[in-house]
Amino acid sequence: MSEETPEQSPENTPEPAADKGADVPPMHLSVNPRNPHFDQAALQRGVGIRLKGRQRTDIEEYSIPEGWVRVQAGRTMDRKGQPLTLKLKGPVEAWFEDLGEDAPVARLDD
Repeated sequence: MSEETPEQSPENTPEPAADKGADVPPMHLSVNPRNPHFDQAALQRGVGIRLKGRQRTDIEEYSIPEGWVRVQAGRTMDRKGQPLTLKLKGPVEAWFEDLGEDAPVARLDD
């Protein structure tokens, strides 16, 4: 090695910059693979959703900036075999469940 290039040792190796948004889920997410907002990696981590202060486990899709979630309407299906959904509006909060109790929460701050 020449003297101009420093030797790459474990103590000289630069650390990759941590992504700020890595600890909060996306602002819009869907569980339907046909939806453009589907993200398998985020869903595998587990996303907790709170609508109007109540934790929900039956969410099909959510949008934090627009303030709505979609839930399945019972067992009702459309003519293509997809579940019918209802849009519920209100303040939405989301977090990754694999981070534990003190996980950062994605929400729309007024």
